[in-house]
Amino acid sequence: MATPSLLDRVASALFGGKKTDTDADRQLIADMIELVVEEVEPRVRFHARYKQKLENCVRASIAHLRSIGSQPLEPILLSRKSWNDDPRLNAFFAKADDVTACMGRSRELRAFFENPSNAEVQEAYALLGMKKAEHATFGTQLEGDSVRHDVAQTAVNFSEHRLVAPSATLAATRLEIGRRMIQRLAQIALARIVAIDMKATELQEHKAYLGARMRLLNLARDGMEGLVKDPSTIAQEVKQIESELKVTVDGYIEAKSSLATLDGYIKHIDDVFAHSEQHLTLTQLLLRLNRMGIKVDAAAGGAVNELSLAELSIGDNFRGAIAIVRCPRSELPPKEDLVSKAERYL
Repeated sequence: MATPSLLDRVASALFGGKKTDTDADRQLIADMIELVVEEVEPRVRFHARYKQKLENCVRASIAHLRSIGSQPLEPILLSRKSWNDDPRLNAFFAKADDVTACMGRSRELRAFFENPSNAEVQEAYALLGMKKAEHATFGTQLEGDSVRHDVAQTAVNFSEHRLVAPSATLAATRLEIGRRMIQRLAQIALARIVAIDMKATELQEHKAYLGARMRLLNLARDGMEGLVKDPSTIAQEVKQIESELKVTVDGYIEAKSSLATLDGYIKHIDDVFAHSEQHLTLTQLLLRLNRMGIKVDAAAGGAVNELSLAELSIGDNFRGAIAIVRCPRSELPPKEDLVSKAERYL
């Protein structure tokens, strides 16, 4: 793993909110290259020109990460009382008790407050992540003096709430989020290398299996089995094995050639970091919801929650809503409360 100081320097330069000059940018590029190589495949350093080969993709990744880091994420106060007044909390949680229950389930948040070094900290900042789902439904709608039934509507709900990266300050939480984003890109690049390596291993094993099958058929053809089994049948099986063996060998050669060289490692890193926007995006979405979580337009009457929603996408595995939140120590339920609530369902 990369040394914390290197990761911290890169995250601070990208997500610390400070403007940098040309010299600082040059240092950031150099640090980012070393960070990526250390996290993904340190052997890349044996390539005489690895810095030059990775500079363009790292520059592209830095620009994209900076665009994410510059987006405003105003902290939301997590409390039962705020649920009544804050449209974002009212949309995120079905009821006020769900707010404190979410805090109580967070092992990271509880560990932060239980750490003796944070004994005097009364409020933590953290990242709230949620799964956002939309589905079509039917409901009622008032039109003039009459009520219309079976009106097509879109319901929005949030689930699987998780609190991560708690810190004593907003700046520290933003830096921790930045660290995790950088590591996410490194994870994707490394996963590609591992996948190719696994494919090569599987093909090598299959090649050995087909080779054994071929030897077995040759023994059958030339041995006693040739007396009782039609040689043309054996010959046909040999032909099929030869064809499958060729495909397997070609695939094995391709897999090994794309991985086993330093240029192969660099190519996989470049493919990810040159197109980091394909793997990591943060977009702002304006939502208008009624108190039941139904999308409404600007002309809708009654109580309406209008909120700016930050949607985070990290590849195909996760697309959800995020928010930076403030977590008062006083709102964290005791462990005993969690145990008693769990026992009710046993």
